Amino acid sequence: DPDSGDNGLLLYSLVNNQMNEFDIDENTGQIFTVSVAGKAGTFYLEVQAADQGTRRLTALTTVNVTVDSSSSNNVVVVVLSQMINVVERNIAEVKRVLEDKLAWNVYIVDVYSNEFERKARSSTDVTYVKIAAFDEANQEVSAEDVKRKLREQKSNIERELEKVFSTSVTAAIEEAPADSATPELIATIVLSVLLACTLIAFLVYVLFTIKRKRKYEQQYLIKKQTEIMEGIDNPCATVRNGSLKSLGELEHTNN
Repeated sequence: DPDSGDNGLLLYSLVNNQMNEFDIDENTGQIFTVSVAGKAGTFYLEVQAADQGTRRLTALTTVNVTVDSSSSNNVVVVVLSQMINVVERNIAEVKRVLEDKLAWNVYIVDVYSNEFERKARSSTDVTYVKIAAFDEANQEVSAEDVKRKLREQKSNIERELEKVFSTSVTAAIEEAPADSATPELIATIVLSVLLACTLIAFLVYVLFTIKRKRKYEQQYLIKKQTEIMEGIDNPCATVRNGSLKSLGELEHTNN
């Protein structure tokens, strides 16, 4: 915008509200990733530029961002000893320092802290920055080569980052952590455990029932055998009305 003063001051914003994956610097218009880990495909971002004049004028354009899933194999995590909100505010400078010292194009894949620290963003002094590097031919640089270069340039990178953050900074290398379990995976695990517990309880019930049935049958057989033995020892037996009859009479009645 060639105007001067407020009329020439442009502010940039994302119109289609894709702030979960991308964000934009409202002053410079630079678009950077917030979190695209595990995602692939083309994202269509509607970007608006607006001046600050009395009659605000705006212009729109579409930015197509293609995320290559193959980059996930060569993502490297750089651990900075700075608060996450401070790193996010200076992420453009962090990217510049890394590109200058690595001599590759560096893309910021994600900036994060651990789960507890996310709830108190200004309290953490450890921030993880996922990066991927591409050479001049736009070919992906392997994670091992990126790590090797980071180790070689560690002192130079820390020296430049100290200028950015106005304090001493350590830049360590960490292996990319495994993706957190998805809600679907957690639900599957919980259901599997519940199913296993139900099956075990059912089997215990069946075994207990069979054991109790066998015990009852054994008691019944012992009782019958006792009655038979008592009948043999005593030639008289008691009938239902309580009177005594000989075994011969009982046998005749049964016949």
